[in-house]
Amino acid sequence: MDKWKCLKCGREFKNTNQDHYCVEVNAIDEYIAAQPSDVQPLLQSIRETIHAAAPDAIEKISWRMPTFWQGENLVHFAAFKKHIGLYPGGEAVGVFAERLTGYKTSTGAIQLPIGKPIDHELIADIVRWRVENLNG
Repeated sequence: MDKWKCLKCGREFKNTNQDHYCVEVNAIDEYIAAQPSDVQPLLQSIRETIHAAAPDAIEKISWRMPTFWQGENLVHFAAFKKHIGLYPGGEAVGVFAERLTGYKTSTGAIQLPIGKPIDHELIADIVRWRVENLNG
């Protein structure tokens, strides 16, 4: 099977024109600034919600995504064409499955559709749960 290669970053993918983030950034501010202007306030509000729920967490870029770290990765988030991905890990998605029934989820991932209200209370609850259940 032929792979598609992004002309910008050189990464190879199974699907032609696969949605991915290929700009190298070193800080969450840079990541947000590189996103479309209509998505930037959504990302900033999610960042603020995560920070409030995990005030001791350190911000960094990991896996090319904004990440909050507290002895381990607590949560990542990333912008895509039609959604913002929130990545709190598989166990968290399972624990909050009942509250996530309106969202597309997969192992460790939650898709927050762009154009629909962001449930900041849900995000905060997930992040607080992650902090309370750190492995370290």
